[in-house]
Amino acid sequence: MSFADRHILVTGAASGIGLATAHHLAAAGVARLVLVDRDAAAVARIVLPCTLDLLPGDVADEAFWDSAAPYLVGIDGAVVNAGVAGAGAITDLDYAEWRRILGVNLDGAFLTLRAAMRAMTTGGAIVATASAAGIRPEIGVAAYGASKAGLIHLVKVAAKEGAANHIRVNAIAPAGVETPVWDAIPMFADRVAAIGRDAAFAELAAMATPLGRYAKPEEVAAQIAFLLSDAAALVTGTCLVSDGGYTL
Repeated sequence: MSFADRHILVTGAASGIGLATAHHLAAAGVARLVLVDRDAAAVARIVLPCTLDLLPGDVADEAFWDSAAPYLVGIDGAVVNAGVAGAGAITDLDYAEWRRILGVNLDGAFLTLRAAMRAMTTGGAIVATASAAGIRPEIGVAAYGASKAGLIHLVKVAAKEGAANHIRVNAIAPAGVETPVWDAIPMFADRVAAIGRDAAFAELAAMATPLGRYAKPEEVAAQIAFLLSDAAALVTGTCLVSDGGYTL
């Protein structure tokens, strides 16, 4: 699956799914990557065998996207991936925490989508990282789940609006993925302290997924690459659920 001559934006690019996707696309021959992450030090350390524009910034900051616009000229792909996690029952959830999560996961996704779609003057493909939490409700994930459910619907609207300009827009909804986003969840941190990281992931996966394991970031990256590629030329407005059976 070649991406020669493609110019692709990836947000949340310094770790997890975003970094794995950048590596996958670079290995597939992408011409240029525009990599965005609010961790300036981490994004500056990325080295890949293609032209790189490394942009530190907050995807939820409209002014950042105004300043980034020159770097987006000529892009024909985008991975809307930046996100944060959090947990808490609705009755215990501070409004500030609700806004923190929605601000990055939904507001930031909207601003990224808008910037990418404005830049794609000759068509393109966009993939947004949603979550199975936006499909299946669970106790304690109101903010995160709502942000991802909203993102899935936003993708469908964007697909309808982008079709006239030959822009495809899809989402991917993993369940558990072995990424650093879990470190923000106290329950997971407690299990890591007790039994170790690998064992904590294995324990969660055994409880949550019929297939009995979580995804590696590289697996999700390959699925994102498929949705960006010409092999998915007629796929738009969909949400690829890649969850090991979690939502069954």
